[in-house]
Amino acid sequence: MLKIAVPNKGALAEAAAQMLAEAGYRQRRNAKDLVTIDAENDVEFFYLRPRDIAIYVGEGTLDVGITGRDLLLDSRAPATEAMALGFGASTFRFAAPTGAMTDVKQLEGQRIATSYPAIVEDYLRPLGIEASVVRLDGAVESSIRLGVADAIADVVETGSTLRQADLAVFGDPILSSEAVLITRDVEKPAGYEVFKRRIDSVLVARSYVMMDYDIRVENVEQAVELTPGIESPTVSPLHREGWVAVRSMVPRDAAQKIMDGLYELGARGILVTDILACRV
Repeated sequence: MLKIAVPNKGALAEAAAQMLAEAGYRQRRNAKDLVTIDAENDVEFFYLRPRDIAIYVGEGTLDVGITGRDLLLDSRAPATEAMALGFGASTFRFAAPTGAMTDVKQLEGQRIATSYPAIVEDYLRPLGIEASVVRLDGAVESSIRLGVADAIADVVETGSTLRQADLAVFGDPILSSEAVLITRDVEKPAGYEVFKRRIDSVLVARSYVMMDYDIRVENVEQAVELTPGIESPTVSPLHREGWVAVRSMVPRDAAQKIMDGLYELGARGILVTDILACRV
């Protein structure tokens, strides 16, 4: 039975559970449940603190896990990223009192408060910057005002929390993070490839829509350039002479623009539908 670690709370938990449900896996009904067995799919889910997941997977206690790239790297566990999952995006950056610092080199000899000490240390080491890294479990924005640190390194989304604390980011981003699927760099257990394929299919289904339209035969080649599909579009003759029906998967984000282009080519009956599941 494949053993999979899933975030039990926090920003990644709900999105991870939704993705697994879309992949056809049973999920827990009660937020207090620590384990869920999906016997039909031969999978067992363990709901753990996101920060601990990489450690369990790295030690081989569990086969697969969903966690943040930042948490994976900060753990220094012997686990590897298998694929990015497209949710939970965040940026990790340095910040200091507004106007105090403009360059990472100014961190030399300073105190840096963070909840991700390993990431900060691994970032500064190649730059030859020696600083004192102060580990805090949360609310690092207050550390400067309280005299614990001179700068911070933290996840930045909108930046509103930093502005409220009169802090400003500086330097290049330390890390761009998102939810990732992790495993060990060893021979994969039974069921892993099926699980990974299902997750990959969810990503495709979320990124693409199915587009159907009718168009005159002489305009098919131009239309197919707009809708090449993943492999190739399906073209079928219509009862109406000189016309064909075309079906193709197109990127969701570009669907409206593609519809405009098809209409200009003379396509009619242009329909877009969601893809609930797929295998490509």
